Amino acid sequence: MALFQRNPHSDRQHQPLFSIGMTKTVLIVGLGNIGKEFEGTRHNIGFACLDAFAKAHEFDAWTDKKDLKCLITSKTLGDTRVILCKPTTMMNLSGEAVQKIAHFYKIHHQQILAVHDELAIPFGQIRTRTGGSDAGNNGIKSLITHIGPDFGRVRIGIDGEKPEQMDSADYVLAAFTKEEQKHLPDLTREVTSILTEYIFSTQLPHDTRTFLT
Repeated sequence: MALFQRNPHSDRQHQPLFSIGMTKTVLIVGLGNIGKEFEGTRHNIGFACLDAFAKAHEFDAWTDKKDLKCLITSKTLGDTRVILCKPTTMMNLSGEAVQKIAHFYKIHHQQILAVHDELAIPFGQIRTRTGGSDAGNNGIKSLITHIGPDFGRVRIGIDGEKPEQMDSADYVLAAFTKEEQKHLPDLTREVTSILTEYIFSTQLPHDTRTFLT
């Protein structure tokens, strides 16, 4: 079984980061719902991936910024100041937090990257792009409403053959299956790799990676 191989036929369209002097600043937003009852659910994979990235790069502990409606931590990696954010607004209002942070830190929309689940993509695939529609994700819809569509996305597939009789809203709030949970460490490691490449290359390719073939 191949793990997280790039699609050689992907269309690589690059979106440069906005630079301030000799130092870049990027805001990476993980989408999810705050609360223990939501931990381990499909809709919270954005939070899980951001936690894994923060741990891998030894960020400080998360700080609850109530005025910015988020949990936040930051660190300089190379010549890039990296701000990590997990909105505490609940998924559907995530754009409120992102707008506040972008305004407070004077971050251009092209410096923002959202890490989120996407039901339209099968479990086993991770796709990256800049801009586009919300694809039915209310968190992304909120971001588009508050900051516009021109931000980067790391789109994590969560569709594991949803039962026809099950409502989509219930499905995304359900836990991953035991078989899927076995692959989550590989998934979070690959997202960490994608985010690290993005920070150090200043480019987000239009790409697809898969670990289930």
